[in-house]
Amino acid sequence: MSASDAPPTDQEQSFLSHLIELRQRLVRAALATLIVFLGMTPFMRQIFDYLSKPLTAALPEGTKLLATGVVTPFMVPLKVTLFCAFVVALPYVLYQAWSFVAPGLYRHEKRFALPIIASSVAMFVLGMAYCYYVVFGFVFKFIAGFAPATVNVAPDIEAYFSFVLGMFLAFGLTFEVPIVVVLLSRFGIASVEKLKAARPYVIVGAFIVAAIFTPPDVLSQMLLAIPLCILYELGIQLARFFGKPRAETETSEAAG
Repeated sequence: MSASDAPPTDQEQSFLSHLIELRQRLVRAALATLIVFLGMTPFMRQIFDYLSKPLTAALPEGTKLLATGVVTPFMVPLKVTLFCAFVVALPYVLYQAWSFVAPGLYRHEKRFALPIIASSVAMFVLGMAYCYYVVFGFVFKFIAGFAPATVNVAPDIEAYFSFVLGMFLAFGLTFEVPIVVVLLSRFGIASVEKLKAARPYVIVGAFIVAAIFTPPDVLSQMLLAIPLCILYELGIQLARFFGKPRAETETSEAAG
């Protein structure tokens, strides 16, 4: 019998079973997103109009967005609807991700499944809402106010969608900071004292992140950097109540 004909070992079977399960979880997440997307498809135009309101409100009256591509008027609302469908299906997608990794966790770690999924989705949506209702209103008016009178400001809808998507992701992930901080403390990776000591680095990092993911104006950067610092501080305060007890943290650090 050759090596290729030998029966698979237990390790190989375990690896294959994990790959099969991963594929099943990904398919379920994709199907959930697709089902939500199909349900939202009849409202593509309304969804895009709602998404473009902050920009159109800042532009001169009667100004409309431009579509320079042949299929852009169809493809961009389609992409916007798909993104919204993913956000709606996000709780189920995160549940599938958790179900995949849960078998390798301890019992006390599994108890955090529902709180982590619920709080992660809530904070991500809250970050998007803050971006849409607060940041866009300030940023678009600020930028439109600098346009010369001889310039006709009419942004392309594809460029606008790319900008909005990037901003939504940046602010959605930023609002996950308190959850990350609590988990770092809860799993004994960093104590509350270490998290406090990291404040100066977090502040500098917040402004670097804001400079990367927001338009090159001070207002946009402040609207991202300041909430990031506040959310980090909120995470520290929550870690006092939900983090790992100090005695346990010191014991694990000493053992490490």
